[in-house]
Amino acid sequence: MHLRKAACAAAALSLFAAGGAMAETLTIATVNNGDMIRMQGLTDDFTAKTGHKVEWVTLEENVLRQRVTTDISTKGGQFDIMTIGMYETPIWARNGWLAPLNDLSAEYDVDDILPAIRNGLSVDGTLYAAPFYGESSMIMYRKDLMEAAGLTMPEAPSWDFVAEAARKMTDRENGIYGICLRGKAGWGENMAFLTAMSNSFGARWFDMEWRPQFDTPEWKQTLTFYLDLMNEAGPPGASANGFNENLSLFQQGKCGMWIDATVAASFVTNPKESTVADKVGFALAPDAGLGKRSNWLWAWALAIPTGTKKEAAARQFIEWATSKAYLELVAQKEGWPNVPPGTRASLYANPEYAKTPFAEMTLKSINSADPLHPTVKPVPYVGVQFVAIPEFAGIATEVGQEFSAALAGQQTAEEALAKAQALTEDAMEAAGYR
Repeated sequence: MHLRKAACAAAALSLFAAGGAMAETLTIATVNNGDMIRMQGLTDDFTAKTGHKVEWVTLEENVLRQRVTTDISTKGGQFDIMTIGMYETPIWARNGWLAPLNDLSAEYDVDDILPAIRNGLSVDGTLYAAPFYGESSMIMYRKDLMEAAGLTMPEAPSWDFVAEAARKMTDRENGIYGICLRGKAGWGENMAFLTAMSNSFGARWFDMEWRPQFDTPEWKQTLTFYLDLMNEAGPPGASANGFNENLSLFQQGKCGMWIDATVAASFVTNPKESTVADKVGFALAPDAGLGKRSNWLWAWALAIPTGTKKEAAARQFIEWATSKAYLELVAQKEGWPNVPPGTRASLYANPEYAKTPFAEMTLKSINSADPLHPTVKPVPYVGVQFVAIPEFAGIATEVGQEFSAALAGQQTAEEALAKAQALTEDAMEAAGYR
């Protein structure tokens, strides 16, 4: 083991020895998720190896997306590195807004990146953003509460089973809610979850002629099922809860089940952070018997905007932060369960990492997502929990506000869907799709 760490350290040093002619200060925009915050605590290692310093701009998910989109589209030049995802990367790359990552070092081993993740961050075979972590979604659940309810969680459950279990596990008097799901409005918040969920119910955003589909029975079934489930078994104030809020609720022991990003597994099983760390089980995201599960595919990745004057230093940081050596560094400091997941085949071949209780289910979930065929019926778009067109972020944010308002009891499912249909039709017509 010591020899392996020494080799990784030597390889890491060799990556950066050539690039230290002039020290730079890099400004990096990132999301306030746990893995990114952990990376900030380890950047002294990067500075020691390269001489470059780092200034962080750490933002809540919705705010980050607004800031980096505005900056890159207006050529604002505020950031040398941006944290973006599978939605933005191909669109921005085709616009010429991102520097290609086509000359990464041999030690970096780009072919080790999981194909589903690498393909989602590439255009015509060229990588434009390097994945810091990859994820799908899955069920995280309290094994003790499931047992007390007299139920056994299948590896691949149905939505009907999840609903039954959520209702049986709910104990409002003691502040335990059967299920916690995203309700906070945002194309990457509640709409990521609801779009993935709708896939499993046979719904889709658009038909093959780009006609919006919110007026269909499949979307009505999706939204009605979600609202009923959350009203009967969800926490109060759920319309304000996104990833971080639900993570906190689960760690406090207040959720029987939580369906969300696989990356959360290390946080809910960490005894330093979670009161239920030894009681957590994992299962695939639910289905409705139609051949599609409700799991998504995503990667938070690091990209270089073409406007930066510090591209060489930015490339060095990306190699450091997304390398095999970085995974070893986190393992050394924090333990293998806390390394950024979902990016490299070598991680899942590592017998030490295989001991973590969530490694196998994470990989199964990532491999079961199909961005090229995300829905039961045919669609003209790719993307599992998003539609890979530039207009989607704006449209889905507005739709998310309507669905969040329905969860808050401000309107019915029918009213929310009617508004979603109308605003999406207007936006697509204005954009020239109709």
